[in-house]
Amino acid sequence: MIERKEIIEMLAIDNDQELEQLFAKAYQVKTENVGNKVFYRGIVEFSNICTKNCLYCGIRKDNKNVDRYEMTDDEIIEAAMWAHDSHYGSVVLQSGERSDAAFVNRINSLLKSIKKRSNGKLGITLSVGEQSKETFERWYEAGAHRYLLRIETSNKELYKKYHPENHSYDTRLQALRNLKKTGWQTGTGVLIGLPGQTVEHLADDILFFKDFDVDMIGMGPYIVHNDTPMKSYSDSVYPENNLNLALKMIAVARIVLEDINIASTTALQAINPTGRELGLRAGANIIMPVITDVKYRSNYLLYEGKPCLDENAVQCRSCLERRIATAGESVGYDQWGDSPHYYRKRQIRSHNR
Repeated sequence: MIERKEIIEMLAIDNDQELEQLFAKAYQVKTENVGNKVFYRGIVEFSNICTKNCLYCGIRKDNKNVDRYEMTDDEIIEAAMWAHDSHYGSVVLQSGERSDAAFVNRINSLLKSIKKRSNGKLGITLSVGEQSKETFERWYEAGAHRYLLRIETSNKELYKKYHPENHSYDTRLQALRNLKKTGWQTGTGVLIGLPGQTVEHLADDILFFKDFDVDMIGMGPYIVHNDTPMKSYSDSVYPENNLNLALKMIAVARIVLEDINIASTTALQAINPTGRELGLRAGANIIMPVITDVKYRSNYLLYEGKPCLDENAVQCRSCLERRIATAGESVGYDQWGDSPHYYRKRQIRSHNR
């Protein structure tokens, strides 16, 4: 077992040769445990309406400079079916956080419609925030099977620093527990490079992922959004440093957790044009191409400088194929690309019964 001290040492590497060795080790662990196929999760960002007020997020409730939108059911289903017809294998339905009855019922209906239209072949991940255990159960039964709920930081004091008082760390944690109890492939993640965050905090985040026994991780570098209270930190946030730290987090998470799914997120590309390829080489195996209609994309900005705002889904697909090929990987078309870790856990439980 890799100890906390070793994790901190790996995250603190700043020598180019040692970094290359770290990434090479992570890539080796990746190929041995999850292979060298990249799996797509076509993201449909279907609404930027949010009830949360996270201090770092561009679609936070109190940001008055955002044009709020909701895609229609037909638009969402059409996007999902485009992904299916393009052999993506899976989609992510993502939005701002809501938990009202109308929203819950709508998601339930959409899941059933997408499953029916795709003959059950399209994998569905949800990323729509904290919900009750009963809601998680309804949506799981309706056909979704993966859920991404980022903790953003596993350190309770840092969580309080970057969220309003009515945003409870314990509530977030309980939602993650409820997802696991319901049977979801459970994903979480953190922001990397938050002001006041240390490599010790990040090491504890990786240990949190391990102790919580997550199946997938979606994490990326912190990038300031100018319409948030955290704009005041702009002068103390260095994107290149955060990119390098994010790549180290991907690599160390792969080395420690071995067979989970790890996303190479769009935020990496926001800092470096080849950021997502770098993420793959550092140990990631999931890419989440945006398939939201172009007319909505500029209003779903969690951070500044988000790439691919003016590329339609077809252009995005062609671009990504080239990028993945340059990273020496291939795309796992028509596959859900589920977490090997999730199925290994199920086999162990079944064997122990």
